[in-house]
Amino acid sequence: MAAPQMIFVNLPVKSVDASKAFFEKLGYSSNPQFSDETTACVVFSDTIFAMLLEEPKFKSFMAPGKELSDATRATEVLVTLSAESREKCDELADAALSAGGTPAKEPMDLGFMYGRSFTDLDGHHWEVFWMDPAAAQG
Repeated sequence: MAAPQMIFVNLPVKSVDASKAFFEKLGYSSNPQFSDETTACVVFSDTIFAMLLEEPKFKSFMAPGKELSDATRATEVLVTLSAESREKCDELADAALSAGGTPAKEPMDLGFMYGRSFTDLDGHHWEVFWMDPAAAQG
């Protein structure tokens, strides 16, 4: 049996220490095996990770001729996490705001689906959503 596929979202940050502390305040840990003074590996689950790379290190992985996006001025990606319940959506979004994040947009409530959003310390847009399992099954 093949191992489950994993995802590593790589994000440029101004300060690894500040960004790592932000995600710790949201209840996530970091994996020291993949972290150093310029990189933090934030663990969301057994298969989902965010690699927070200080901007100079992030640039070393970029294709030649490309510019680094400023996430406080432009949106390049929306990172979305699922939640177990509406309450868990609120808990994560509220923790992000308390840790220094800012609201990205108004909450979404479609009855069968609920979501909140925030931006992290570097302006990256994060979504957290819950969907009623019965609605997901169709």
